[in-house]
Amino acid sequence: MIAPTLLLRRAIPFAVAIAIWFVPIPAGLTLPAWHLFAVFMGAIASVLVGAFPLLTSTMLAVAAVVLTGTLSPAQAFAGFANASVLLVVIAFLVAQAIVKSGLGQRISLFMVSRFGHSPLGIAYSIVLTDALIAPAFPSNTARAGVLYPVVLSVAQGSGSRPDDPQGRRLGGYLMFCAMASLAASSALWMTATSANPIGIQITKQFGIDIGFGKWLLAASVPALTALLAIPFILSRLFPHGVRGTPAAPAAARTALAAMGPLSRDERITALAFVLMVSGWIFADALKLNVTSIAFAGFGLLLMTNVLTLEDIAKQGDTLATFLWLAVLFALSGQLNELGFMGYVGQRLADHLTGLSWPATYVTLVGLYVAIHYLFVSQSSHVLALLGVFLEVGIRGGVSPPLMAFALLFASSYFSVITPQAGSQNVIFVASGYLTQPELYRLGLIMTLCFLGIFLLIGTPWILLVTR
Repeated sequence: MIAPTLLLRRAIPFAVAIAIWFVPIPAGLTLPAWHLFAVFMGAIASVLVGAFPLLTSTMLAVAAVVLTGTLSPAQAFAGFANASVLLVVIAFLVAQAIVKSGLGQRISLFMVSRFGHSPLGIAYSIVLTDALIAPAFPSNTARAGVLYPVVLSVAQGSGSRPDDPQGRRLGGYLMFCAMASLAASSALWMTATSANPIGIQITKQFGIDIGFGKWLLAASVPALTALLAIPFILSRLFPHGVRGTPAAPAAARTALAAMGPLSRDERITALAFVLMVSGWIFADALKLNVTSIAFAGFGLLLMTNVLTLEDIAKQGDTLATFLWLAVLFALSGQLNELGFMGYVGQRLADHLTGLSWPATYVTLVGLYVAIHYLFVSQSSHVLALLGVFLEVGIRGGVSPPLMAFALLFASSYFSVITPQAGSQNVIFVASGYLTQPELYRLGLIMTLCFLGIFLLIGTPWILLVTR
């Protein structure tokens, strides 16, 4: 038996899609554009209300648009051959080698052994570890899986327990530092989250071509500033009451010693990691395809049996990601092709008429971040809104590269605004060290800090490097 509340939630997306479908088509839009919007909004609504998983919603959506003749099969399934989608999937698989080989755990323990003499030092070791491994992890959730065991062991080793009203604060501080770090490091590296390649593909539709090196250059100053600010800001927002953690470095060194020297698989994984990141950095200069570089790294790991077919078979989530990402990517692209994004952009632009370009720029970025309160998926948000906001900003006189980078970076750092704003948050939230009110309060304040950093520091830097 399905619970009545679940039945109600499952009825909502169908009601949304049907209601929009039969509403008179606004002047300036075609029938296919309006019907595609109806199905797309039904899929998004399904995710927002928790009616169906994202995979289920997208499969129903793509079936609906093809069976109703809204899109041709070639249009609806075009995302399965998209290079950005393939990059995300291959990078997901490559990330498994870092976890499986133990290289990720070794890096984390090494950082704690060097910087873990105080809570602030431990927090910085977590942030730096995340920043170092982020380019090889196109999944925030995967990186969270590497960081969380280290954060938990350090917190428990220092006597911090979730059921201790005062003692839990050290664990809560470290948990939220990790959550915030995942948001900022995803803005630093183009390959650090699946939403980034999706956003890049959307910006290409506006003639803005962004490669790995260009992204890193534009993100370096604001993102590194944000990463360095996280532990300090949170120590003020959420005082942990612990002066020092002298036992943490020794515990980390003991764990490192128990691991022994680098294993064969770790050495190969490290080599593949360095080669892939180097290839991505110099891809533009060497005229290399970034997806092909990912395939080469993946091939090396398979050839050396660091990854096996059995490992791949266990990654059911990777196939699910490939399916929903390819479908949403195609549907979002068709919304733009059919003129819907331009129509919405014009309506939004009409409301911003008369504003100077700086006012338009700040208003759009702030609104784009605030809307994420309604989303539980960064990728869904990017697919639904990035193209619209980018077009409105360009029409309002904002420099296209500035508007593009500002929205792309926001698509990463807004993931900490609520506990459910990014799937990676769930791992840390489930630890029990932080209450729901604390998570919402810290998330809002930290997101506002990120917004301030990227607007005040990032804006002039992006303008400087994109001249």
